[in-house]
Amino acid sequence: MDDVDVEAVVAAVRERPDVWISAFGADELRKRAREVDSGLPLAGTAFAVKDNIDVAGLPTTAGCLDFAYRPERNAPVVQRLIDAGAIVAGKTNLDQFATGLTGARSPYGAPESVFGGGLISGGSSSGSAVAVADGTVAFSLGTDTAGSGRVPAALNGIVGIKPTRGLLSTLGVVPACRSLDCVSVFARDLPMADRVMRVARGRVREDPWSREGARPLLVEPRVGVPESLDFFSDAGQEKAFARFPGDATVDIGPLLEAGDLLYRGPWVAERLADLGEFLAAHPESVLPVTRAVLETGHGFTAADAFRAQHRLRELRAAADRMWERIDVLVLPTIGTTYTHAEIAADPIGRNLDLGRYTQFANLLDMAAVTVPNGFTADGRPASVTLFGPAFSDDTLALLARSLPVDDTMTLAVVGLHLSGEPRNHELVDRGATLVGAARTAPCYRLYHLPSGAPGLVRSDDGSAVEIELWQLPAAQVGGFLAGIAAPLSLGRIALDDGTEVTGFLCEAYAAAGATDITASGGWRNYRTEGPRS
Repeated sequence: MDDVDVEAVVAAVRERPDVWISAFGADELRKRAREVDSGLPLAGTAFAVKDNIDVAGLPTTAGCLDFAYRPERNAPVVQRLIDAGAIVAGKTNLDQFATGLTGARSPYGAPESVFGGGLISGGSSSGSAVAVADGTVAFSLGTDTAGSGRVPAALNGIVGIKPTRGLLSTLGVVPACRSLDCVSVFARDLPMADRVMRVARGRVREDPWSREGARPLLVEPRVGVPESLDFFSDAGQEKAFARFPGDATVDIGPLLEAGDLLYRGPWVAERLADLGEFLAAHPESVLPVTRAVLETGHGFTAADAFRAQHRLRELRAAADRMWERIDVLVLPTIGTTYTHAEIAADPIGRNLDLGRYTQFANLLDMAAVTVPNGFTADGRPASVTLFGPAFSDDTLALLARSLPVDDTMTLAVVGLHLSGEPRNHELVDRGATLVGAARTAPCYRLYHLPSGAPGLVRSDDGSAVEIELWQLPAAQVGGFLAGIAAPLSLGRIALDDGTEVTGFLCEAYAAAGATDITASGGWRNYRTEGPRS
């Protein structure tokens, strides 16, 4: 089993206040670890919980300090995991009141994707996804109403499970849309996600939304892909998805129309059923963008709600007819990726873009499994999601293990991670393989930073610099990047053959107090021969 590394967990919680809202201390974690029965299925496995799910001993904030309360008991889904030997590390950040898909709507900060470059982490389960992707915990719980258990998985290169509604109890969860909410699971790989699901699922008598059901396990399901898709001009994501031919093509128009009902229809008013009184009493406690979304619910009448339910019934019938032709539908999880700056420029519109291929699932009573699909040429994570009718969860999990995904990332390293250098083992230990030596385009300068590490900075008066290219398993990328501290960050590096790869660049500000070693041609030359004039 995955024994909890208490010191690593405590350090991560301390260093990432944008990811963690609250956590248990080292003494409490050690005590819980000592008391775990080693024979339990999740013995000693550390996990995180989105901070709209109750954990006894920690406040539940839902991303709003004035809303916070201290629950007396664990949510049943949390308790089942604890009973199986798992150890709660703490509570993670989220888009306030689980309203949003960006990870940028929280007063506790906006986590960046583990792939850096200003990329959003995705929401609303932002902290839960990052805590898994950076290796702090083995798995985490999120929630998913419009895609919050899938979009963050896509943007952090991990697995996201959105089970059939009610399969995991939502008792002890702050509601977003109570009739649609799901508890979701994040993990770095499918075997771990499967272990968690087997423990967590099952009917809870006290939960009126809890339910059970089953469909036959299909070993060779009929797989469908859409007739057409919008990738929002992102050719990289389009190319990544093109490897899935499917057994049939289907019209997903009815699905997309159903998804539009979630934020553009009266279901947004359901959010007011649970949050309306707090919003009216504490309007200034709610972020402006969150308040704007919630307040649109006041614009719908009861008649609007019934009209939308009638239309949804028609769209669900269309989806049922789709399931007569196929057993599983494969879609890109997101059509494109965004940086925090891009989200800030259009927070509402780009949030809708992110939910284009996710937000219909709960309205149409579907199960979904999200898995990484390698990376685009510009280093952005790609992902696919498998959809099936309610209670097809086991078939989706089985099929997900056999998908022909590109599961490696080509990474350019400049200095301490080169072959023979002190930190090269961090690549090797994660299963990385050396592709070979390469050279950058003549537009970089190399510096020896005061920290002792090298830093590559793009410059108009630069030169070519020697580097190495490594292939790193996608599941290991997040944990590797978590060990890279500022002023280094992930970015695109131009090579002398005209191509680009993902690699480590240095923030320009750090060059001010550093030694320019560009003339050496590369870090290894500088180390062995000294600076050249």
